[in-house]
Amino acid sequence: MANLSNGNDDSNNNGSFLKIPKIKFTKLFINGEFVDSVSGKRFETVDPRTEEVITEIAEATKEDIDIAVKAARQAFDSGPWPRMPGAERAKIMLKWAELIEENIEEIAALDTIDGGKLYSWCKAVDVPEASNLLRYYAGAADKIHGEVFKTSRNLHLYSLMEPVGVVGHIIPWNFPTVMFFTKASPALAAGCTMLLKPAEDTPLSALFYAHLAKLAGIPDGVLNVVPGFGSTAGAAIASHMDVDAVSFTGSTETGRKVMMAATMSNLKPVSLELGGKSPVLIFDDADVDKAVDLALFGILHNKGEICVAFSRVYVQERIYDEFEKKVVEKAKTWVVGDPFDPKVQQGPQTSKAQFEKILSYIELGKKEGATLLTGGKRFGNKGYYIEPTIFSNVKEDMLISQDEIFGPVMVLSKFKSIGEGIEKANSSKYGLASGIVTKNMDIANTVSRSIRAGIVWINCFFAFDVDCPFGGYKMSGFGRDYGLEALHKYLQVKSVATPIYNSPWL
Repeated sequence: MANLSNGNDDSNNNGSFLKIPKIKFTKLFINGEFVDSVSGKRFETVDPRTEEVITEIAEATKEDIDIAVKAARQAFDSGPWPRMPGAERAKIMLKWAELIEENIEEIAALDTIDGGKLYSWCKAVDVPEASNLLRYYAGAADKIHGEVFKTSRNLHLYSLMEPVGVVGHIIPWNFPTVMFFTKASPALAAGCTMLLKPAEDTPLSALFYAHLAKLAGIPDGVLNVVPGFGSTAGAAIASHMDVDAVSFTGSTETGRKVMMAATMSNLKPVSLELGGKSPVLIFDDADVDKAVDLALFGILHNKGEICVAFSRVYVQERIYDEFEKKVVEKAKTWVVGDPFDPKVQQGPQTSKAQFEKILSYIELGKKEGATLLTGGKRFGNKGYYIEPTIFSNVKEDMLISQDEIFGPVMVLSKFKSIGEGIEKANSSKYGLASGIVTKNMDIANTVSRSIRAGIVWINCFFAFDVDCPFGGYKMSGFGRDYGLEALHKYLQVKSVATPIYNSPWL
């Protein structure tokens, strides 16, 4: 059994690890102001460490989305943001980045109490990544160029790259800070205005970021943050006739609905980053201890609530028994508990619904005939904690091998040859991420070109970079976040032609 930190029972404002900040922002942020919803509805956001209500948040419904879209449309059609020189937009974005860094501890604490994320990770990685994203795209804001074409006719022909317009962003609950700026940063640099709907489970940091955006000088109406539920607020964004593009990260099931709504409304372009069931192939030349560490981190990081998690682990048969023994031993030492405790490696699942879903899949794995090697139960008696769980003897057609569980559940199998490993890795409807562990570059090159996934990690995991495009194959979606490709999806190309008369040059 994993080691439960005594911090699991220490969850109030007088906790021994950190004083919980006062919640300052609970209303919708529309047209530069915090406002109540039209209906007056509010919903509860819950601390997954304690199962207790943190506060109530204003709930955006269709009427609120209409108001927010109107504000964003006015800001785009008549406001200064799209018309600013890119360098001026960049200055404001850089100021926003500075404000985030000044408030790093408070923001990290908000994501910890709202989503069960490790405070140390939020402070060291997630929140600094927000600033990094803003700075990267601020640097691109004044480098958006079209082309001049050498034509075969008497024409002066060139292209412009223009902002797409009003963008709707719908983000998930597993990385509330990183996803906020993954979407907002390139769209702002492009000159777009936007609505951003945070997940109903984790709205707190998004509202805090809206406050900082106002302080940084982002004009009213450019950024609107509208917490609410997918079936109402999210659906209203996806189907709105005056939203020009939608970027969504979340489940494949919901991604289908977003795409259908976009198709049935104004044919707005859609970018989808959806589910995953990422494989990692561990070859028999690998250092077993390092492979164990990599595979375990790959499934237990962020309590398994990662679309790119190494949830399918395939080990070449010669080292399989050694790997299985060592990975089980290591999983039993994994420290689960209060995410504010610096010694803790795994906090609670984000919500009761996700907690129950994961446990139901664990029971399903047992019924399907897989062997439960370790874990498989609730951890402690308070909070949404689950033991690190490993199944072996998993067949490819089992649901625990096919479905995205989105929790700390590893399915472990063996393979014989390179060809069999590739076949197993590709035996999924998803294609978001994948991993290879080997010392042989010939194997690495062959396998990396054979796996159908948006990113392949060789001897590493979670190796993202702001300059590296990221997205999926197959039912993991389409479109790319990060890099200049993300900037370009918020731009449209316009061609302009002018006749040339009596010119010596075409």
